[in-house]
Amino acid sequence: MLPDLDALRYFHFLRPEWGLLLIPWLAMVWMQNRRHADRDMFGGIIAPHLLQHLRLQRFETRWFNPRNFSVVFMLFALLLVMGPSWRQQPSPLSQDEAALVILLDASNSMQQRDVQPSRLQRAKQKIADLLALRPDKQAALVAYSGTAHTVLSLTADQDILNQYLAAIKPSTMPRSGKFPEYALPLVDDILRGTLAPATVVLFADGLGADSEAAFETYFASHPHQLVVEGVGSEAETPDVAPLEKAALQSLAAAVNGEYVSLTVDDADVRQINRRVNSHYVVVEDSALPWLDSGYPLVFPAMILFLMWFRKGWTLTWASVLLPLVLSVAPPPALAQGDTVPDSAPSGIGRWFADLWLTGDQQGRLLMQMGRYPAAAASFTDPMWKGMAYYYDEQFLLAAEYFSRSDSDDALFNEANARAQARDYVRAVNRYDRLLARHPDYPGAAANRARVQAIIEEINRLSESQQQEAGTGGGDKELGSDDAVPAQGADEVVWQDAKITQLTAEQILQDPATSEMWLRGVQQDPSQFLAIKFAMQLQAREAAPQPAPEGDQ
Repeated sequence: MLPDLDALRYFHFLRPEWGLLLIPWLAMVWMQNRRHADRDMFGGIIAPHLLQHLRLQRFETRWFNPRNFSVVFMLFALLLVMGPSWRQQPSPLSQDEAALVILLDASNSMQQRDVQPSRLQRAKQKIADLLALRPDKQAALVAYSGTAHTVLSLTADQDILNQYLAAIKPSTMPRSGKFPEYALPLVDDILRGTLAPATVVLFADGLGADSEAAFETYFASHPHQLVVEGVGSEAETPDVAPLEKAALQSLAAAVNGEYVSLTVDDADVRQINRRVNSHYVVVEDSALPWLDSGYPLVFPAMILFLMWFRKGWTLTWASVLLPLVLSVAPPPALAQGDTVPDSAPSGIGRWFADLWLTGDQQGRLLMQMGRYPAAAASFTDPMWKGMAYYYDEQFLLAAEYFSRSDSDDALFNEANARAQARDYVRAVNRYDRLLARHPDYPGAAANRARVQAIIEEINRLSESQQQEAGTGGGDKELGSDDAVPAQGADEVVWQDAKITQLTAEQILQDPATSEMWLRGVQQDPSQFLAIKFAMQLQAREAAPQPAPEGDQ
């Protein structure tokens, strides 16, 4: 088992006295090399081009020879007997206080079905598998999209965690978007009462415009570690936002974390579980023995020793070149009539372009050339991705990427894209949000008026058609943010009803009343989470904002 960066500070040798063998061994190697350099009995008698074929040990003039292999073998053997160690044996009188905080992307793009049954459902399955590998261990769950909310704080009750995990869906989030950095302050609140560094596991298919910088700043000042699992497919599919694997890998590398790819089995969650820090608090005995971690060096030493199975061993360059040849996979064959898609440039051309231009620069050139799908695949900035999809008339995809940037321009572009996609109600909702933040934003009020006029016209047409068919008007009306694009939504009709309040004694004494009350208990916690998150958002927005520095 290799040490991680934190464990390297405890690296030492259990038997350092064996390192004295290095002195006679180096002296012996020096004497052997000098002897071979001085021994040239036939150098002045036989021509050099003939002499090299007459010598029995001609391979000794190259680096790939028995002497060099013996040097490497002795290094492995010396490290083995010195006993490298960097971790202690866990005490039976200890408890694991390492916390696990799970961040789940609940944005709209997680509803895509490039992985079955959907990205969000697959992420939930992986989280449940991870929790099952850590029974009786504390874990917390945070869901985020345009806002971030703590679903459950640290708890060891996996039944409750799985129950609330299953209830998370994009409709429970009060605001759309993709901002994982909004969950970082919640991580501090969750871990306020713990001392041991925690592990933060992020399940997502992409990032916001400023997510990487925010995560890098946060983890630079906190001792926690980050593990990222990408959920989705990188394949270019119409109307599907591909998995941003490169961005997620860059995020993990920026904070010295690890990126884990999605697998069909539980290999990915087992890899995450191995990475989770387990910090032990010793109850009684603090003098724990150090583990000898040099035993894995036995296997490479044995392999090197097998090459030295007889005097005059024979190794050819083919044994070195063969693995290199086999490791180079041929390009995928195209069936007759197939063409290379426009969004997938050739490997050599992409490699040459990456030498000189960034992904955003390549996307700008492709945009000017009119190759919008290829430009969207090249861009790394969500705003430019959205622009490319907008010009390609994939308006819902464009709105998805515009929602990943928390700025006035992004909100305006998202509203325009949803209007173009006939998602009129959500477009008006975005216009309203923009006008609340920036009432004088150019074009926002005029665009909102045009879209609102379209909504009213649709409602009038729907009402007239229903009345002609003999049904009452007002059954279908565009109103809520969950309305189907370009169609009506059910109108909510409020009626006065007499509310009867029963005491606990009345409920428990009457079996029929008790059964009716139990049936009325909300079993699906998704509605509870939606109300909770909306109230939290209202409380945050109503809280007074800190005054800028320098204001009195």
